[in-house]
Amino acid sequence: MAIIRPFKALRPIPEKAAEVASVPYDVVNRAEAFEQAKNYPHSFLRITRSEIELPEEVDPYSDIVYQKAKENLERISKEAPLIVEEKPSFYLYRLIMGEQKQTGIVATFSVDDYKNNVILKHEKTRKDKEDDRTRHIITTRAQTGVVFLTYKGRESINQIVSNVCDKNNPLFDFTANDGIRHTIWILPEEYNQTIISEIAQVDKLYIADGHHRAASAARACDEMKRNNPNHNGEEEYNYFIATLFPAEELKILPYNRVVFDLNGLNKKEFLERVKEYFDVKKVNFAEPKEKRTICMYIDKEWHILRPNDKVKPSAGVGDNLDVSILQNYLLKPILGIEDPRTSKRIDFIGGIRGTKELVKLVDSGTAAVAFSMYPVAVQDLMNISDAGEIMPPKSTWFEPKLRDGLLTHLI
Repeated sequence: MAIIRPFKALRPIPEKAAEVASVPYDVVNRAEAFEQAKNYPHSFLRITRSEIELPEEVDPYSDIVYQKAKENLERISKEAPLIVEEKPSFYLYRLIMGEQKQTGIVATFSVDDYKNNVILKHEKTRKDKEDDRTRHIITTRAQTGVVFLTYKGRESINQIVSNVCDKNNPLFDFTANDGIRHTIWILPEEYNQTIISEIAQVDKLYIADGHHRAASAARACDEMKRNNPNHNGEEEYNYFIATLFPAEELKILPYNRVVFDLNGLNKKEFLERVKEYFDVKKVNFAEPKEKRTICMYIDKEWHILRPNDKVKPSAGVGDNLDVSILQNYLLKPILGIEDPRTSKRIDFIGGIRGTKELVKLVDSGTAAVAFSMYPVAVQDLMNISDAGEIMPPKSTWFEPKLRDGLLTHLI
């Protein structure tokens, strides 16, 4: 059974929500974060990416960065202002991007459920990134990044969500600069017990996005537990903030790849090697239309790649993903990309940026070849998590994304 709890959110007053809200800390680099926060003194990026207020030569993992995050949280809480809810609540968070609409429950979830695989993972995490967010959580005493969870939706919960959104005024409702609409409601308390009881009947929840946030919350919990002689298991650090969406409402965009060189091969040699495992055909489109097809862009031409008979179905769920086939039969053996997590010769382009970005990078000479992927299905993600397998890095790009700063969990 899964545990879900209401919490006393730290949040902006409604008229300041759009000014405070920011993109997640890990979807922008330092320069992009600086530009987005430049004209917004209360942008939450000043907390999640506090290095933007320090000289560029400052190491983003130095002590002063985390201290600045704490100072900025205190300053923005006073100035914006941010307020702490009087009583624990659940929230409903609706995201609308074009025709895509999804509504989830914002709550806190058990660190023990995460450790005991009631909440399942599908990605490996990097220690340096865990270290960063763990220090950020402990220094600020706040979980500023929201984990993105999913589950197989329950009709009883879907009905509550629909009724509340239709019949109640929202707490926040604004459209961000990128055109995505963000609407949040406080769930009336009368529904709390039903939500708790219904989720208790769910065997598994799945991390869709935010593996490092969840892992860091668990590590912060362990450290705070060790340093608390009166630990009783009910402290807020035993829980982490997440938004739980029904899988049926989610959409995964492709996570495309560019490689900066051909590993010493010329174009002709490269294409001959590719034909060992793939049927290759020139096409006039840039996005694959079905699974087990990959579009490749090289020298101003698009090609469709289809695995040939040498690419055998695997017993492992994850090995049958298109991103795995690309890695195992092309990127590694032909282009020498042994570990895409650490290689400096490959980069990953979120599907929201489209295939035009791939063309630009190759045509400019920045990259030698690009690969446009068919998106992974949510059911694939669940199947891999159920099997205890790990997806290849950068397999899924969820869009639209939750905004930081609207609801924060203090610990």
